[in-house]
Amino acid sequence: MSGDFLPEADEDEKGPLRRCAVTRQQEKPALMLRFVVSPSSIVVPDLDARLPGRGIWLSAQRDVIEQARKRGVFARAARRQVTVPEDLAVQVEAGLRRRMVELLGLARRAGQSTSGFMKVREWVMRREAAVIIHASDGSRDELDRLLSGARNLPVIEALSAEDLARVFGRERVVNAALAHGGLASRLCCENERFSGVAQGGSRVRRTFPADGCEQAGQ
Repeated sequence: MSGDFLPEADEDEKGPLRRCAVTRQQEKPALMLRFVVSPSSIVVPDLDARLPGRGIWLSAQRDVIEQARKRGVFARAARRQVTVPEDLAVQVEAGLRRRMVELLGLARRAGQSTSGFMKVREWVMRREAAVIIHASDGSRDELDRLLSGARNLPVIEALSAEDLARVFGRERVVNAALAHGGLASRLCCENERFSGVAQGGSRVRRTFPADGCEQAGQ
């Protein structure tokens, strides 16, 4: 796929921070969104920041994406005429959701996750859980019981019970947990980005500090 994009170097993509083309604020790459322009001059999301070409970075906020689309920011940053899909924010939201599901799948296959109220509660009590995933259509009372005595744990509520069930191969999953490590950190970073882009926002109780985020996709 990389051969489909122009191998133009970008001097702005060096160093630990990236600058948003709309707000001009700087942030860690793992918490921002990268876009590139295809040879057919179409702006496409590069959510794992691996495609070659001039990277156009935006803060992970839906309104920022819309501003960039409507105000010609992509064309100015790319220094040429480009086509910006009207559903660009929708593409980003869907892509980030897929990445979260994929990370959960990786954690399950690596033995770094568990699911079900009792198993997750055991991990919470033994302090083995780094982050809790609670279904967006789950019960708030159930979540409160799950977190009893551990209110400081990060909680992600971006995926439905159906999404979680597909990951864990069960009929319905409301609660899951990830063990400490890189996958948990990356999932929190993806949730941070998704929360800013998702239509209506995503409920987030707490996430890891930005310094704990690893580059998405690595």
